[in-house]
Amino acid sequence: MVGTESQKQEILKAHQFRFACRSFDPNKKIPDEDFHFILETGRLSPSSAGLEPWKLVVIQDAALREKLKPVTAGAQGSLPTASHFVVILARQGLKHDSAHVTKMVNDVHHFPEALIPHFLGSYQTFVETELEDNDRLLFEWASKQTYIALGNMMTAAAQIGIDSCPIEGFDRKQVTAILQNEGIIYGGDFGLACMVAFGYRQEDPKRPKARQTLDEIVEWR
Repeated sequence: MVGTESQKQEILKAHQFRFACRSFDPNKKIPDEDFHFILETGRLSPSSAGLEPWKLVVIQDAALREKLKPVTAGAQGSLPTASHFVVILARQGLKHDSAHVTKMVNDVHHFPEALIPHFLGSYQTFVETELEDNDRLLFEWASKQTYIALGNMMTAAAQIGIDSCPIEGFDRKQVTAILQNEGIIYGGDFGLACMVAFGYRQEDPKRPKARQTLDEIVEWR
């Protein structure tokens, strides 16, 4: 089905609307059904090998946000004001024989029994060759997948008039320690990937959106 011109314009309008909103109107909260919609677009996002190596932790507790603020330089304005603040975790140790891979193959995707050895063998080869069987590279690969969900959630939010800001400016060790103390990260299953804040802007951006032209970033061969 070919998208209509109005559909395409609505999507482009959402991309024009979205900007990195550093602080939000603290008096405006996102309705539950709207935020559920945003989370659902994250849940439905694609991931490499269909492994969905993410966890979305919605931090609404004011005291916990205050603990995070001194070690999260990129969220000084958004932690106190965002309607919803999400910490995105990426799975660690995603080997072919890990519990999560087994769950995804059997309980989520319901692979036919005959197909499972082929899939696991191919995945094992990928991990051992492309990722050098290296835990750090494996975690970085999983973290990259979380940015697909991140982008989809921010775009979906923009389409319904909700602002957002992706956040990478944080002290990884100290934030991880806080999340471990709070029981959010435990057992080595997850590591910190990124963060994102959602809410409603207090004012429009001071400058129009600036991007390179398509000719500058696209090459046809």
